[in-house]
Amino acid sequence: MRYIDVHCHLDGGHFGDLDALFERLAQAQVEKVICAGFDLSSSEFAKEVAEKYKTCYFTAGFHPTELKKFNKGDFEKIAELAKHDKCVAIGEIGLDYHYEDTDKVAQKEAFLTQLEMACSLNLPVVIHSRDCAEDMLNILKENTALLKNGFLLHCYSHSTEIASEIEKLGGHFSFGGTSTYSGSKKAKRTISALGTDRLLTETDSPYLPPKSKYGTFPNTPESIPEILLNMAQIRGVSAEEMSEKVWANAHMFFKKLN
Repeated sequence: MRYIDVHCHLDGGHFGDLDALFERLAQAQVEKVICAGFDLSSSEFAKEVAEKYKTCYFTAGFHPTELKKFNKGDFEKIAELAKHDKCVAIGEIGLDYHYEDTDKVAQKEAFLTQLEMACSLNLPVVIHSRDCAEDMLNILKENTALLKNGFLLHCYSHSTEIASEIEKLGGHFSFGGTSTYSGSKKAKRTISALGTDRLLTETDSPYLPPKSKYGTFPNTPESIPEILLNMAQIRGVSAEEMSEKVWANAHMFFKKLN
């Protein structure tokens, strides 16, 4: 079988020797990973990792809770990074209303700016969406013209009903370690309800370990086989069938993967 992690973070020095990590990923049959940027420096780091390792690709973007780091000209630099051969999407971008000091106006402006950027560059977007379901759905519905290259809700956490509305707009969804827990009934219902062609696997490493690694840090893309097996069991198909479907979905969605 072959596996892909469409969303992980390899910065922060949590993993020790990245050479050793990528050797272990090869042994685990995790054949491709996408290292996600969340601000300018992490996007630049993701590019460097992708340049060093053949099986690594990256995304570039500004996460909604990282906007305090934003400097004038950063979006232009993100756009330049996005022209790299191995930059497969603008992301992660979106909305996050989890914290009390959230500047919703600034988040929406940054989100729309990056949706426009992705559209102009003919790239899909990877969306972070937490505690903002209504606003997120409204923005997606109001800006369908900017989503022509595809959009992915990473580590999806809203309701199955919202997922159905997003699916109608052409959205894709990735699920990680939290979907493997017995208490994750909402995620399991959503995985079951969505079209198979909309499903992708991720870890969001170093965070969100799967059930077998509960309480451990860092999580790594080595967790993908467990996440995919859980998805296959929810769907009532073999791991082999699910693996090939997710692989095909990823390459259909991220057109710069090769």
